[in-house]
Amino acid sequence: MIKRLLTGLFALVMLLGLTAIGLDQWISWKTAPYIYDTVSQLPKRQVGVVLGTSKYYRGGEPNQYYLYRIQGALNAYNSGKVSYLLLSGDNALQSYNEPRTMRRDLIKNGVRPSDIVLDYAGFRTLDSIVRTRKVFDTNDFIIITQRFHCERALFIALQQGIQAQCFAVPSPKNILSIRIREVGARLAALADLYLFNSEPHFLGPMVPIPSRAELPKHGPTYPAVTPEQLVELENQQAKRLPSSVSVDANTTLEAPDGSNAANSKKTPNSATKPEVPPPTTDSESMP
Repeated sequence: MIKRLLTGLFALVMLLGLTAIGLDQWISWKTAPYIYDTVSQLPKRQVGVVLGTSKYYRGGEPNQYYLYRIQGALNAYNSGKVSYLLLSGDNALQSYNEPRTMRRDLIKNGVRPSDIVLDYAGFRTLDSIVRTRKVFDTNDFIIITQRFHCERALFIALQQGIQAQCFAVPSPKNILSIRIREVGARLAALADLYLFNSEPHFLGPMVPIPSRAELPKHGPTYPAVTPEQLVELENQQAKRLPSSVSVDANTTLEAPDGSNAANSKKTPNSATKPEVPPPTTDSESMP
């Protein structure tokens, strides 16, 4: 009796194990067409989503997964494959902030701050992917992470009707334990998608990632300024002026570098030609 019970239990465990491995391989096969290993093959998209992880292991040594993702984000950005980097990660504790840490390292290595968007509520891969669509209004983007993580993230995107590709950055050596854990993570993702219909922990109002303004070759010679940028320049100018001086539509505003943000003469038919300061660059490279 006990022998048959043990035999049946062993058979059940084997069946569950084979099922888990089969589902794991099915996810890998399903997402393979959307994964790219080199920047040259990567399609050009407006937004690259960098999935967060800790910068250091608990023992204090650098996390190679983090370093490879940061370098991959720099490669995609510097090659012009993505225009904006959305940094999505955990911000559960005041002392642990994945998006802020990634932002600091990317800026140090030459990424313009205006091209970085932070998502502090990327607690899980599902949260990061779904929030990119529902909060940041982006439905076609590049995911930047290791291949095994790419496969799970892309599977979530496909199931949610999101168009996404993934730039698979290198993985450290000896990832067997991580890969075994990934099988469990994929089973949990399948349960979230097909059994529980899970949603991100937080959604909130939509915050679209802005589009980069491009002027036609034979268009005006001054750069475009968005309404939001113009309001910001007006507010900055108002703070610098004495309280007795008011700012109206006919007042010439100056940007922080001294250039005219709105150049209006006090004549009825004058045209406003806004200007913005040229972007700054940082030539430092990643160590």
